[in-house]
Amino acid sequence: MRMPFCMIMLAALLAYQSAAGARDIFVSNLKGDDRAAGHQATASQDLRGPTHSIGRALRLAAQGDRIVIENTGEPYRESISLVGSANSGYSFQRFVVEGNGAVLDGSAAVPPDAWENDRGPVFRFAPPHLGHQQLFLDGRPLPRVVADTWADRPPALEPLEWCLYDGHIYFCVEPQKLPEDYPIFYAHHRTGITLFHVARATIADLTVQGFQLDGVHAHNSAQDVVLQRCTCRGNGRSGVAVGGASRIDLTDCLIGNNGDAQLLSLPWSETHLRNSQLLGNTAAGWVDRGGQVVLEGNLIRGGLKEHLPGEP
Repeated sequence: MRMPFCMIMLAALLAYQSAAGARDIFVSNLKGDDRAAGHQATASQDLRGPTHSIGRALRLAAQGDRIVIENTGEPYRESISLVGSANSGYSFQRFVVEGNGAVLDGSAAVPPDAWENDRGPVFRFAPPHLGHQQLFLDGRPLPRVVADTWADRPPALEPLEWCLYDGHIYFCVEPQKLPEDYPIFYAHHRTGITLFHVARATIADLTVQGFQLDGVHAHNSAQDVVLQRCTCRGNGRSGVAVGGASRIDLTDCLIGNNGDAQLLSLPWSETHLRNSQLLGNTAAGWVDRGGQVVLEGNLIRGGLKEHLPGEP
């Protein structure tokens, strides 16, 4: 049965009015408060100021809103999810997460008393999550040596190298030093940004790093989602993983220093790359496990060692 014209117009009018009321929700991990409403960028006693966490702002959001993250110079140490219509846009107005160059970081400091000596300059500790990991010094991934899981011992390590073996992270210190002499972090939170049943959303100018699995994971039915000018680096498995009937656009993005893949495509997904870099420094630029990847408008298959914009 066809919908009467007047009902179509009424539905369109209601959608327009909802979009016209779309809000900016402000976030600051220095001056924000998760009891606040996020209505303004400056803190206030009436709790109209910014939220402290991005996750709280996303829970306050409605369709077509914009999350405005303050780049305070301090990482946002949390794992966030965009879920359902409340974190989606309209056909004429997108839902936006504006990062302003901020960093979403999933790492945590290794407790000094967690280390035990293995032999000589090599120490080890057992992280709570295994399978994929990263180790960081001064915010940068340390060089990893891949261990043979069938070997009787972990591989030999040079100073500042590490490996994952038999449920432990092994780390080699420099002469006359101990692990507690270094500000060492490991990948603690599992995934940086999870996308689940969202549509017409843009995430811009955000660095996502230090997560145990993926920086960004389009888990299921994420449609028309754009990552724009984002950097995804130093994550345990991949910078970006796309699967579950999702369609993602990577525009002007930089993806590198991830553990198993910079971009991981999974069955039933579609990923478009536009002027984005997939570095082949720590893993293949694109690992193809299904789905489709469209590079600068051309469908490609089989994975990529790396891709730099302007290459043929």
